[in-house]
Amino acid sequence: MKIKRIVGGNLESNGYILFQREGGSCFVIDPGYNADQFVKQIKELHLKTKGILLTHHHYDHTGAVERLRELEGCPVYMHWGDLDMYKAHVDTVLEHGMKLDLDGEEIMVLHTPGHTEGGVCFYSEKSRLVFTGDTIFNVDLGRTDLKDGSEHKMKESIKNVVNKWENDIQIYPGHGDSCNMKFVRKYNREFLDIIG
Repeated sequence: MKIKRIVGGNLESNGYILFQREGGSCFVIDPGYNADQFVKQIKELHLKTKGILLTHHHYDHTGAVERLRELEGCPVYMHWGDLDMYKAHVDTVLEHGMKLDLDGEEIMVLHTPGHTEGGVCFYSEKSRLVFTGDTIFNVDLGRTDLKDGSEHKMKESIKNVVNKWENDIQIYPGHGDSCNMKFVRKYNREFLDIIG
């Protein structure tokens, strides 16, 4: 899988374009800002946008969704647990375990509540990578003190989902740089505090 990262806004949120090859299909993950920049990259690579995948409802990850949806004429995907907070257009409601196809590569939806009620990660076994939104970053975890956050649910997500990822799995978070789970298990103190 090929990945283009686009960083935007004061919070330096990561948005991603995922594709297999130039001229193929793509998914956009978390376009928080700069819809036109996403469109520019999509056009340069001659891609057909299959959908916008949202890890959670916060504005710094969804701010450019409506414009991008308009420009690309593509559906929006979000977990049902975040719909009430998002209050904008969603075409496909995600559930844990759902599988999405990107030109022959399977992307699995993993429900990881804690940062928000409907927070999800998008996982590819084939490419050994996962897009984690604000669930986990390289050296810390997403905050749980916002309106629909839950420290208890975050701990459960870390124990039951994230901790099952093997060391070679590369994480692509909603902010900051990517790293593998080996790095997380060495340097991410908040993760280590939970798994003991």
